[in-house]
Amino acid sequence: MSDPSRPLHLTGTVVVDDTTVLSEIWVADGRIHLSPPPGADSFEQVRGVVVPGLVDVHAHIGLGAEGAVDEATAEAQAVADRDSGVLLVRDAGSPADTRWVDDRDDLPRLIRAGRHIARPKRYIRSFARELDDVALLPEVVAEEARRGDGWVKLVGDWIDRSMGADADLTPLWPREVLRDAVAAAHENGARVTIHTFATETVEDCLAAGVDCLEHGTGMTTDHMAELAARGVPVTVTARQTSQFGDFADQAVAKYPIYAARMRAMHERRRDFWGEVVAAGVPLLMGSDAGGTLDHGTLPAELVACAELELPHADVLAAASWRGRDYLGVDGITDGASADLVVYPSDPRADVSVTQRPTAIVLRGTTYRPHSGE
Repeated sequence: MSDPSRPLHLTGTVVVDDTTVLSEIWVADGRIHLSPPPGADSFEQVRGVVVPGLVDVHAHIGLGAEGAVDEATAEAQAVADRDSGVLLVRDAGSPADTRWVDDRDDLPRLIRAGRHIARPKRYIRSFARELDDVALLPEVVAEEARRGDGWVKLVGDWIDRSMGADADLTPLWPREVLRDAVAAAHENGARVTIHTFATETVEDCLAAGVDCLEHGTGMTTDHMAELAARGVPVTVTARQTSQFGDFADQAVAKYPIYAARMRAMHERRRDFWGEVVAAGVPLLMGSDAGGTLDHGTLPAELVACAELELPHADVLAAASWRGRDYLGVDGITDGASADLVVYPSDPRADVSVTQRPTAIVLRGTTYRPHSGE
């Protein structure tokens, strides 16, 4: 870790956004400067390809496989994210109170969505706030909106095992209730993102005015066109949905209809995401870390997205300046917090480079986790 009081001079290729590239910037007192800061006599020199700090819009700090984790475990999750270059996290649902993260300058910035909202036996045990009465959804969404940082996370569909052998993915919420819940969130200054795998749920989300989709694997081409027209983004989570074939194998003996749906989505996932890109749907990047997937794995997620033939440059942009812009957090602008990642070569050409940062700058302090600092 660097001396936080020593200014930095970053040179090479400084990627600001899709159209703006600089050759140098400076960091002093934790802030970005586009010209040499006054009063600074010497600088630590850092050279490479500089991008705004990575953004993981779908992670769960404070969540483990059995539910909420203790503070020490949550801290380790946050450190793993930071050391991967993720300096901004939209927490996509966590049962733990993680507000203490706000007091830690050495941990990523955290934007909370409160706790997942689901129904009994219709999501992973111990993860969500479960509602016996669906009519309570607008009230509970309003409560979570007031507790969070401008986001609410809903579970939109899950397997309904009560249907026996006919079990399949089905929506959790009646459309009119979902519409009222989204309105309640908006009235309380929050946006709504929703977990959805199923086609039927996407239709309900569009009717309700949901702000963001997580996974979105049931989208039709008509859905894609409508999402693109509205500018509603989808978080890809390629590593999570790559497990759909395994989910199908585990379920086929008992739930063959559900298994067939999951397998079909798995088998066409490459063509599916090509259609999403062609339709112009805005994309966001999320590791889905917490629960069953490890933190610090957003770079692996970016590689998985590229393996689905999503353009490398768009994947990197979604994980950096576009993601920051969507969440309303500055990237590389004069006076912004110095939250930056430096790479040895250009990740716009090859996102696998994001697995090898040479320096990570968070609030002006430099970390070099791969060199032991």
